Amino acid sequence: MIGTVDLAQSISEQFTSGCKQEQKIGVELERIPVKTDSYETVSYSEENGICQVLKEFSRLDGWDYITDNGIIIGLRNDKDTITLEPGCQFELSLEPNESIGMLKNKFEKLNQRLAPILKKHNIKLLEYGISPKTTYRRTELLPKRRYHLMANYLWGILSDVMMRETAGIQICIDFKSEEDAIRKFRLANILSPFITAICANSPIRGGVDTGYKSFRSLSWLNTDNERCPFMSKKLFENKYSFSTYIDEVMETPMIFINREDPVFINGKMNFRQFMKRGYEEWKPTLNDFNLHANLYFPDVRLRNFIEIRNHDCCGKGMPYALMALYKGILYNNDAMSEIEKIVSKFSYYQIAELRYSVPKTALATKIGRTSVNEIAREFVDIAYSSLHENFRGEEHFLEPIIEIVEKGMSPADKILKNWNGSWNRDLSKLIEYITN
Repeated sequence: MIGTVDLAQSISEQFTSGCKQEQKIGVELERIPVKTDSYETVSYSEENGICQVLKEFSRLDGWDYITDNGIIIGLRNDKDTITLEPGCQFELSLEPNESIGMLKNKFEKLNQRLAPILKKHNIKLLEYGISPKTTYRRTELLPKRRYHLMANYLWGILSDVMMRETAGIQICIDFKSEEDAIRKFRLANILSPFITAICANSPIRGGVDTGYKSFRSLSWLNTDNERCPFMSKKLFENKYSFSTYIDEVMETPMIFINREDPVFINGKMNFRQFMKRGYEEWKPTLNDFNLHANLYFPDVRLRNFIEIRNHDCCGKGMPYALMALYKGILYNNDAMSEIEKIVSKFSYYQIAELRYSVPKTALATKIGRTSVNEIAREFVDIAYSSLHENFRGEEHFLEPIIEIVEKGMSPADKILKNWNGSWNRDLSKLIEYITN
């Protein structure tokens, strides 16, 4: 345990340590594991379940176990990890790289290694934003202590859906300085509802049309407003810094701290109060802050990198397209200036309202008199030109998103057209489409 002043300094230094000239990009991909015959979500502990998959995959290339209280909850190999979300969503996190092509190659090789094990256990990993058949009431919660404490604490009406049913893509972005970080963080937040619309891919849940194109996004909006906020007006108005973000995290109620066993605080104090007076006999540490910051879930999270979290899981090249989109925009000052000019005509409240509208109507959503798709097309054009000029060859990764904005159809729109047409609401047709 360190003193309060030293702790505050250590927290600040974690953010500034992210400033680097080398600008890499990272990706984390969550997928829904389902049984090939019934399409039910695969649980952790069942025979031929996810625990068995982890054990067998670890032996292929010497991956190390990640454990919690003796329970295997993931695998680690050098700087790549496989971890499990609360409903056993299978998350692959790759070490950041300057090249999208290198990340694509690594991801494909890992999938090839994993495929025989999944086939042996009759499991498919769905690149889709929500469990298509099994709802949270019939989804086993992973035996990880943190997840049980979160489930007991989160109060939103769809928090269980978010935890146990949903899957997303997260893109990680580097920054060169605090000024560069805040500029990118601001833009990523403003872009978030537009790109949520592009990625909408969770309309069918529990075997039925939910009426939303991104039910996953809706679930996050109804999880916990205190820890899943939209950006502050200070950020929108360019009155922001690392310390502002730290303050926002500090003001968020705490769920628990880790000691030999987790200590459930249950929102009784925020982290600033914990720093001032401790909790019972426990005093704050840097690890406590880092845990607390990881339990803060805005669409875009600031760390010693920028973590953009607002995308439904999609396949068909979309993880690489998203990396290309953000790289083309956020790793080029001219591209950022062009985007800033486009979004300058929108108010904070228009962007905030858009966040609540796009889960239902995606690219067809209006902001003022303009559709989200029209504006998204401008963003994609800027990213393409930037990539072509500065990262020649990587612009081809944008092709899936180019097709989406040219047709004005998100992945959910394509699914719904078929679901209510030739598929005749047959879940097997949806699974076949997702996995091909």
